[in-house]
Amino acid sequence: DAQFYGSLPGTGVHVSDIVGMAATPDGKGYWLVGADGGVYAFGDAKFYGSLPGTGVHVDPALRITATPTGHGYWLVASTGQVYAFGSATPAAQPLTV
Repeated sequence: DAQFYGSLPGTGVHVSDIVGMAATPDGKGYWLVGADGGVYAFGDAKFYGSLPGTGVHVDPALRITATPTGHGYWLVASTGQVYAFGSATPAAQPLTV
C-alpha cells in the first residue's frame, strides 16, 4: 500500500548514505535521514529541522522515528544520543537501535 511521494535524485540532491526512513502517521508522506543527520521530507511530511542545520555533527545517525501526530521526529545517533525536532521531546519515547 506504500505510495511514492518523491526521492532525492528527483529533487537534484545527491546523497549516497541514507540510513533510515519513517512514514507519516497517515501514510501520505515520509522522511529520509542521511548518516550525517540530514532530514528530507516528501509528501505530507513536514520538515522540522536536521542536525547539519543545528551545527551538530554525528557519526553516524542511525534512525528516524515520527511522533504519533507526525508533527515532529526523533533522530538517534550511533552513540545513543537522541535528537528531537518539531513536537518531539527527548524523553517522550525511548528509541532502540
